[in-house]
Amino acid sequence: MRVSQFFISTLKEAPSEAELVSHRLMLRAGYIKKLASGLYSWMPLGLRVLRKVEAVVREEMNRSGGIELLMPAVQPAELWQETGRWEVFGPQMLKIKDRHDNLFCFGPTHEEVITDIARREVKSYRQLPLNFYQIQTKFRDEVRPRFGVMRAREFVMKDAYSFHTSFDSLEQTYRVMYDTYSRIFTRLGLQFRAVAADTGAIGGSGSHEFHVLADSGEDALAFCPSSDYAANVELAEAVAPQVEPAAHLETMVKTITPGQKSIEEVSIFLNVTPQQVLKSIAVIAGDGGFALLLLRGDHTLNEVKASKVLGEFRFATDDEIQRNMGCRPGYIGPINSQVRMFIDRAAAALSNFVCGANDDGFHYTGVNFGRDIHLDEANVHDIRNVITGDPSPDGKGTLELCRGIEVGHIFQLRTKYSEALKATYLDEKGQAQTMEMGCYGIGVSRIVAAAIEQNNDERGITLPVAMAPFQVAIAPIGIRKSEAVRNAAERLYADLSAAGFEVLLDDRDERPGVMFADLELIGIPHRIVIGERSLKEGKVEYQGRRDSAAQAVALQDILKLVQSRLCN
Repeated sequence: MRVSQFFISTLKEAPSEAELVSHRLMLRAGYIKKLASGLYSWMPLGLRVLRKVEAVVREEMNRSGGIELLMPAVQPAELWQETGRWEVFGPQMLKIKDRHDNLFCFGPTHEEVITDIARREVKSYRQLPLNFYQIQTKFRDEVRPRFGVMRAREFVMKDAYSFHTSFDSLEQTYRVMYDTYSRIFTRLGLQFRAVAADTGAIGGSGSHEFHVLADSGEDALAFCPSSDYAANVELAEAVAPQVEPAAHLETMVKTITPGQKSIEEVSIFLNVTPQQVLKSIAVIAGDGGFALLLLRGDHTLNEVKASKVLGEFRFATDDEIQRNMGCRPGYIGPINSQVRMFIDRAAAALSNFVCGANDDGFHYTGVNFGRDIHLDEANVHDIRNVITGDPSPDGKGTLELCRGIEVGHIFQLRTKYSEALKATYLDEKGQAQTMEMGCYGIGVSRIVAAAIEQNNDERGITLPVAMAPFQVAIAPIGIRKSEAVRNAAERLYADLSAAGFEVLLDDRDERPGVMFADLELIGIPHRIVIGERSLKEGKVEYQGRRDSAAQAVALQDILKLVQSRLCN
């Protein structure tokens, strides 16, 4: 491709609202252009990258036995009402009406549509298992779209759905899809990690997320370096600590702590560590009842875990705390309290600790469970986030934390949707049975942004060659002034193209600095500079995008060098 016949639109500076590196670089490199909040046009350079991701996803899905189809983006409300998700999905769903006043939505996902296809088309166990997939545009009306295509309202997704006669069959396909996803991200040249995850709103019995590792990632991941254990922090189990009972129980004393309300303030004032302070979090459970969640002072509440214990809940207001506890926030605690309490495992192991006294300006010191607070084991749960150094749940070491960007998620849906939509098949005995289902999603457009978060430097984008818009760039200096440069550039362009490489010939009459800056910004892995001076010596200049310096290479050897570098 010649630049004169292509379209490149780079910027020196990104708009001020671009927060993440990937958002800034995609705008500056001309990969995307903003149309409206959360809506982006994919420009020619960016589209080449997006299509490369799609191609790898499609090849590996086909290799795994997936069958491609394409479902409508606009879906009738009736299907969503059958599963009960029309109201549950919430304001993220863009609801629309046609000219006949019929309700539709712009599909945020396609479980209902694919299950409708299955219930209409699959009659016998002989037709199963099946694994359908599509690569298609989705729309979710994010409350605050941000980070460019990382959290856009419109995005490209690969979603697959499998149908089975048994859970064993579902588990087999689930493992195949786990391996398929691992191959996809490996082929794309990304550093990634698969982690056990919560099923969330999609539902089902088990799931794994696939994360591109990046410091800017929204998700915290817990993993054990000495084993295969890895999980999203939302799901990672905080193992009950193994502690010896205190040799001596201190006397509980009500101690004045004027104005000291936070864990840090109380710890400093009483000269104790945050680990020795009991944190009381007031919530309103789904049944409307007031409750306290008790954690160790240095730990944070895991709302996903807590919701599995409490059901849906919210944090109590100051007025609700005052009404139920008789004091202001910052001084509440479990002593002499008649409200429901849910105690974290680590908190239950504390002894001689500090907690609020339910009296403004006071805390208790020397508090112990059993003597001062009734400890019912039925109320002890894992409701906190793990921290670095916690024991790994598999017993093979300790946990470390990193951050990741979720780009894929696989679920064992089981029968959540097939039961609701009555998707059945006839078994060997002619009896109707409900299909088991799996669901497997990849954020195709999100992968592009996540890859740039992982692959960039001060000069721009450094994508792996499998995703780069072009593999090789030729930068002729003075192409319109020097016939020798022009002829050499044209011959090399023809030779590289004939060898099967994707080549971008920068045939603009630009200064070298402008050409180099653009080619580095847009992320082309290999660059060949042709200049009149070097040509007189029979050489050109080669530099890999991640190389610190260029090297002189004989013109007759450059093709072989590029081939060897690309093969590596």
